[in-house]
Amino acid sequence: MKNITNHFIKSIAVILLVIVSSCDKEVLDLQPATSLSDKSAFSTPSTIELAVVGVYDAAQSGFYAGGAIRGYPFGAAHVEQGDNRGEDVISTQAFYGITYDGAYDPTTANNDFMWQTLYNLINKANVVLDGLNKATPVGTLTQQVIDQYKGEMYFLRALAHHELLKHFARPYSDNPTAPKGGVVNRTTPIADGASADAGAQLGRNTVKEGYDLIIADLNLAETSLPATRSSVSLKITRATKAAAVALKTRVYLHMGDWAKVVTEGNKLAVGNTAPFAPDAAYGSYSLTASPLGPFTAAGSKNNTESIFSIENNDVDNAGVNGALPTMYNVSKAPVNGRALVCISPILWNNTWFLDNDLRKSSTMVDDDAAGPGRAAKYTKKYSDAVARTDNAPVIRYAEVLLNMAEAIQRQSGTPDARALALLNAVRNRSVTTLADQFTLGSFATADDLTLAVLRERRIEFVCEGLRWGDIHRLAQDATFGTGGIPLKANRTVTNWSSFYRTPANPTPAAFGTQAAIPYSDKRFIWPIPASETNVNPVLAGQQNPGY
Repeated sequence: MKNITNHFIKSIAVILLVIVSSCDKEVLDLQPATSLSDKSAFSTPSTIELAVVGVYDAAQSGFYAGGAIRGYPFGAAHVEQGDNRGEDVISTQAFYGITYDGAYDPTTANNDFMWQTLYNLINKANVVLDGLNKATPVGTLTQQVIDQYKGEMYFLRALAHHELLKHFARPYSDNPTAPKGGVVNRTTPIADGASADAGAQLGRNTVKEGYDLIIADLNLAETSLPATRSSVSLKITRATKAAAVALKTRVYLHMGDWAKVVTEGNKLAVGNTAPFAPDAAYGSYSLTASPLGPFTAAGSKNNTESIFSIENNDVDNAGVNGALPTMYNVSKAPVNGRALVCISPILWNNTWFLDNDLRKSSTMVDDDAAGPGRAAKYTKKYSDAVARTDNAPVIRYAEVLLNMAEAIQRQSGTPDARALALLNAVRNRSVTTLADQFTLGSFATADDLTLAVLRERRIEFVCEGLRWGDIHRLAQDATFGTGGIPLKANRTVTNWSSFYRTPANPTPAAFGTQAAIPYSDKRFIWPIPASETNVNPVLAGQQNPGY
């Protein structure tokens, strides 16, 4: 599966998975079992369900070099790549060095397989959509069920297209109607040689056309998806109405459409004061009492805050060389992870990341000073480094609240009480000392409160892959611009322990830095992979500038 033609032709053989059902629960087994042709896959209710679940598997465990599984695109890789493109973590060794250093080119594996597996996911969604459009309601396969399945495909297609735009295109703020500035919008299945040949002639859409398609897909998904699922675990790992709405708040945030962020967010966060709650039509979600609540192998599968995550289990996961717990956990016993991604002192040492914040406590952070890995501070969000069963987070209720807080405040000339309440709902479960909690009097200007929200995002979502999305969308922001990829810590340091602020406050100069990459630099976005341009002459002429 080395290029668009080959791996899209193979999409007709939709990889199917085993569904084990009982009268009181649905159990999803992610272990691939077999494959069926597109015709037979849509002939019975059971095979249709299998085909749909096969698309989730494409989201969880796409292929990597040599056919290895490394959690591309959403089983782990979206977190690892999103983190290492930013400055709030450190790639402690060479494993993520290309991404961390910005040393990618059209042949490097990480950007290549992210592109390939995202489009493989999109094509499988399109294959299933095509089959569902031809399916006839029969027995338990009602039109409502067919439409719900379609909603899942629209949701996954939108999620994939947005991930592509974040990595391979300039942000929406930078001339979104520029010809050929986005990625390729794919909405028809490639399932045989003729359709593959046609697909290999498609060029790039505009960024605006890409975002328009994403919003259209999410609107369709919202209309047809169920409000909830038959079990908590499936409510987290199968798309719901809330998942479509939550993703819309993220997408509109990237578009800078603050009013629509609030319109969508109001469906999931009703009222002006905590604890907030979704409208009844969108299920039931709330922040967990602890910031660790949505995480660990057990917590990630049963909590009130995770709106959508990708399931991993002991027979199907991102593997030793890709799973979040093995990459992010300390190397010392009893965890025995690989300690390849630690929290950077650049984030840790900021005065606005308080020492008494629970997200700095031993319940959330582990120190590997006594282990064989690089001595540093590591997240405890992912706990199972042996069986690698932690679900991979995609979007949480906390993000929806902070998306809304930013969007509300962006539209206000003074510090806004509702924006503050949304911010505090997330922050105050970790900053429990009353004297350190924000009030409206904490902010002299509207921009001060917006900045507090942006800082909170960096703390709350560290080691969840969201930092790159914020760097990307804020690169040209007139007030809060990142200016490109920020300065990072020098990843060649072997012992970070003395550089975390307790009580000293070493600056980046103390531990060495890696230069920032300005927004104008070609490295701000990834090149279209050579595996694609070699077989698509249209895209070969539309490569990102400088590559």
